[in-house]
Amino acid sequence: MIRFKNSVIARTNLGKPSRVIVAGHIDTVPVADNAQAVLISKDGKLPSDGSSVSEDVLFGIGSCDMKGGVAVAFRAAATIENPQFDVTYIFYECEEIESSRNGLTLIAAEHPEWLTADIAVLLEPSNANIEAGCQGTLRANISTSGKRAHSARSWLGENAIHNLNAILETLNSYEPAKVLIDGLEYREGLNAVSISGGIAGNIIPDQALVEVNYRYAPNKSGADAEQHIRDTFKDFTVEFSDNAPGAMPGLDRPALADLVSRVNGQVAPKFGWTDVARFSAMGVPAVNLGPGDPGLAHSRNEFVPVSQLQKCEETVFSWLRG
Repeated sequence: MIRFKNSVIARTNLGKPSRVIVAGHIDTVPVADNAQAVLISKDGKLPSDGSSVSEDVLFGIGSCDMKGGVAVAFRAAATIENPQFDVTYIFYECEEIESSRNGLTLIAAEHPEWLTADIAVLLEPSNANIEAGCQGTLRANISTSGKRAHSARSWLGENAIHNLNAILETLNSYEPAKVLIDGLEYREGLNAVSISGGIAGNIIPDQALVEVNYRYAPNKSGADAEQHIRDTFKDFTVEFSDNAPGAMPGLDRPALADLVSRVNGQVAPKFGWTDVARFSAMGVPAVNLGPGDPGLAHSRNEFVPVSQLQKCEETVFSWLRG
């Protein structure tokens, strides 16, 4: 067992023919009146808003994202003495903030050998089902220009905000691709996420921009995604602010095929970006498999169903024990 900065890595060295990584982040988002963990029975009420629950749940900050998954991994590490694979358990810091402080990033920079494996399983919330790969995410600023003038003599200027209309029309008419990979359908998306422009209440603005977010299928490279945005907005100035390629499903790997068989082949694509992409970039195929509804992550009502904790534990334990 190794402590590296604020992450903990534990490795078996049993001479097994393959190695897998089981990982989860140990940080949470800031509390939102949900700091106290509470076990709530069926038909009980959430402390956050008084809404009732339809089954037994564990309520509290990070219960879904992702203390529930970390608890499953802790229990596996403590109780499975002879797994069918050698296992590297990684409990890492700072997933919820900027990438430069992410525990996996820090480990990869100084000890990449600790992240060597045939596959990785991240216990991120996925309703205790397997979500394979993940889509890439890109952000770009699409800008227009105009001519600055006094608003009382607007005919002397050209309004850059008005010129955004062509960008918005492009977004409204955009047809996102549906991409089939390993039998999974990834659905791309291109959307405006913010608009900025304007100088003062009596000035015709000469600059304005739309920030767009492009979610792209994992078979596209980051360069391909950027070129697609340039082609889509070829008449405008494009500046990229962030680009993180996705991760291929990798379901053809034997260790992943074994895991999939234990959920009767039920696998869904991961539409959001997760740290599986970091493993994919290092040549390690990865999937998400964790308890909790990702739609509850970061919310005041965050909870994880006890039934999903049990289901996830059964799946992971069965897989590791072989």
